Amino acid sequence: MGMIETKREKGHVWAQLLRPLSLIADLVYPPACAACGVSTGGHRGLCPKCWAAVRFIERPYCEVLGIPFSHDLGTGILSAEAIANPPPFDRLRSAAAHDNAIRALVHGLKYRDRTDLAPMMAGWMLRASDGTVERCDAIIPVPLHRARMVSRKFNQAAELARHLARLAEKPLLPATLLRVKRTSQQVGLGVRAREENVRGAFAVAANKEDDVFGKRIVLVDDVYTTGATVAAATRALRKAGAADITVLTFARAFAETI
Repeated sequence: MGMIETKREKGHVWAQLLRPLSLIADLVYPPACAACGVSTGGHRGLCPKCWAAVRFIERPYCEVLGIPFSHDLGTGILSAEAIANPPPFDRLRSAAAHDNAIRALVHGLKYRDRTDLAPMMAGWMLRASDGTVERCDAIIPVPLHRARMVSRKFNQAAELARHLARLAEKPLLPATLLRVKRTSQQVGLGVRAREENVRGAFAVAANKEDDVFGKRIVLVDDVYTTGATVAAATRALRKAGAADITVLTFARAFAETI
């Protein structure tokens, strides 16, 4: 008990020491909504208007593709899409629909270097993961090609995966899956063109097969649109012997938002 109390006392002291710095930082960078920029009471949060517009993806939904149902049809129910075109992964889970404030958060992280948003976004993803993160053996981000990394400076999927692994205390394997083919931007491409663009784009790194073989993997990306990218990445993981693959994204684009 003495050691625990000592740690608590040290934590309290540090909090008191850092408080003036926090107040100064708030003066220089006033707390604002992470989506629209309006003033708020704290950092890394949403204003009431943006929060009200978020469409969280919650049950009832398709057990495989995570597509929301308007009515609860019972446990284990699949969507028509999952039955007609079963994906190569075992299940897909996403935190929210890719519109309004959610799109702003995704663009902030991806295009405006707002890596400070990643911890909040990862927390929402953990909640949406339906227990799959807690049960997994490892977390793997969808990788960027090394040439893309030079221009982007960082991989947004890897940032989300890093914070997700920290929150769940799970192994993060950022170098296990590689993007071995330089692909074009998926934005603006149709479904077939997207599939062809990422065909053969991924591979498990040499001597990293043991990271995947027989394991339950959570594959992380920022947005699920048509599923072409994560499907190609999943096939590479399957080839290396992954036993179970959950695709987990922050946002999910539906037909009306693509």
